[in-house]
Amino acid sequence: MEAQTAWYATYQELADTSPAHGTAAHRRRPQELSRRIAGHPYWQTAAGTPAARIALKELARAKAQS
Repeated sequence: MEAQTAWYATYQELADTSPAHGTAAHRRRPQELSRRIAGHPYWQTAAGTPAARIALKELARAKAQS
């Protein structure tokens, strides 16, 4: 949940950052977080279904926007 919430927050920062101010660090962070999320052992279990992935994204997006 932490990594997915950070992903949404970082993505929003990237959207809000002017390209003139350098976005390389902001672009690397979502990639790093995506690797952490996708590589989490939970997704290798029976509970790690596509529906669980969508639920995680919805909860994390709501948390990041609040």
